[in-house]
Amino acid sequence: MKRLLLAGASAWAIFALPALAGDLDPTRIADHVKVLASDAFEGRGPATEGEVKTVKYMADQFKAVGLQPGGDLQKDGKRSWTQDVPLAQFDNKGEVKSGVVVNGKAQAWTQGEQIAIRAAQTGATHVSIKDAPVVFVGYGVKAPERNWDDFKGMDLHGKIALVLVNDPDYETGEGDFGGKAMTYYGRWTYKYEEAARQGALGFIVIHETGPASYGWNTVKNSNTNTVFDIIRDKPAQAHAPIEAWIQRDVTVDLFKAAGLDFEALKKQAQTRDFKPVVLNGVTFNADVDVDVKKIVSHNIVGMLPGTKHPDEKVIYTAHWDHLGVGLPDAKGDKIYNGAQDNALGSATLIEIAREFAKAPRTERSVVFLSVTAEEKGLLGSEYYAANPLYPLAKTVGNINMDGGSTAGPARNFTTSGNAALTLQDDLIEVGKAHGKVYTPDPRPGAGSFFRSDHFSFAKRGVPAISFGAGQDLVDGGLERGQQLAKDYVTYRYHQPADEYSPDWNLKGVAQDGGMLFDLGYKLANSREWPEWKPGSEFKAERDKTAAERK
Repeated sequence: MKRLLLAGASAWAIFALPALAGDLDPTRIADHVKVLASDAFEGRGPATEGEVKTVKYMADQFKAVGLQPGGDLQKDGKRSWTQDVPLAQFDNKGEVKSGVVVNGKAQAWTQGEQIAIRAAQTGATHVSIKDAPVVFVGYGVKAPERNWDDFKGMDLHGKIALVLVNDPDYETGEGDFGGKAMTYYGRWTYKYEEAARQGALGFIVIHETGPASYGWNTVKNSNTNTVFDIIRDKPAQAHAPIEAWIQRDVTVDLFKAAGLDFEALKKQAQTRDFKPVVLNGVTFNADVDVDVKKIVSHNIVGMLPGTKHPDEKVIYTAHWDHLGVGLPDAKGDKIYNGAQDNALGSATLIEIAREFAKAPRTERSVVFLSVTAEEKGLLGSEYYAANPLYPLAKTVGNINMDGGSTAGPARNFTTSGNAALTLQDDLIEVGKAHGKVYTPDPRPGAGSFFRSDHFSFAKRGVPAISFGAGQDLVDGGLERGQQLAKDYVTYRYHQPADEYSPDWNLKGVAQDGGMLFDLGYKLANSREWPEWKPGSEFKAERDKTAAERK
């Protein structure tokens, strides 16, 4: 693998240079995945024996490849391999009872079938709701800057709201919310945050595969499992008692029983004139017991100090966690191994670290951050970004990896969302040197920019991107790549079937890893400070600390 130092070169010259790196070793990547995604690691759930094994494995690998500990400071002044991440843990206990009364007739709903109720994060150990009115609130958006308010003064205290997923202009591709490209208002996380602000007993998100970007199995498996949150002084101000998803067909039937047309109201909800609609004759009931604990999970942190500017950090991230043990699939398998999501990204992180340790030391420091609880709401990266081990003002950029292609090399690559960011421009230039072209996010409506760990950095102004494998495969082209991506989302994503297979071809992951090494290595030897472009919602936050970057 060819290396050269780039000291003294200007940013533009650095990114015009040919590629430095060859491919990573696909066999090593596969070996890591086999371990991390094995049944012995029990799906790598936070606060489980699977976490203990995962933390030890990642830290041992970081040490073995030549990194130094980069985590919390200890009493002796040295850093550990981990950063403690205190979290609140919530689990539904026993049978989750819920249902509706429709025109005087009771209908029981089965957890995981008609509805998926998340364990309440208010701190309450029991949630009991009796005969709560049900209101349709469209997309549940309150966006003053867009002159948009779906609530129109409706008092939601004591009520349950049904809310559509994604943005008001997802269906048409035109409007004030990014067209097909999801804004944060389209994320289910925003919907639940708004439920608390509105004082509702709860928001129930209506599942539709297209707008959600995944099927009901993903919803069921993700929301009937253990739920985590950061430790909050007043959790009830951030969470309503009921946060849930409901099947579309169940919703359509409810609307019909109330004398309403779901599709017609959905169309109305795509306009500013929409007003909340009460489902007459429909009330909601629920009884849920909740087990509440405080636990400490861990981010794993290794680093290589810079030779000239050690206080300036390039940070690579990949989340180590998955869903652990949950509801069984049709085959009875209860272990959510998370091979592609994200044992593959974690393996790539280790191997990029190996190449940095072998190469001449960079002028800036490089940090390798393996974060926890991504599957529970980006909580590990959120905790790091809120409690950074190294100042965010002097964090050069964040390069995140989540998943990868198991079908061999591709001619292209992508990112989660199309960021208005010079770091993305740098990635594109490095890609060209590696013979690959950039393709914008093929599913902008999925809101991927808000669903990966780089978002925790981005919203605090740090230039951040999340890399995505290309779908234009060398073997089979775009048609095969798109079909395989669709198959993964449908049959394996957040399901026990996301397991390692000896049939995987990881040469594409190895190529992409070499490209990401190249990007970070060049950044770490340059004086470039990547920037958000004018018009980016993250630029103002970054600009506040501009004086610290000289």
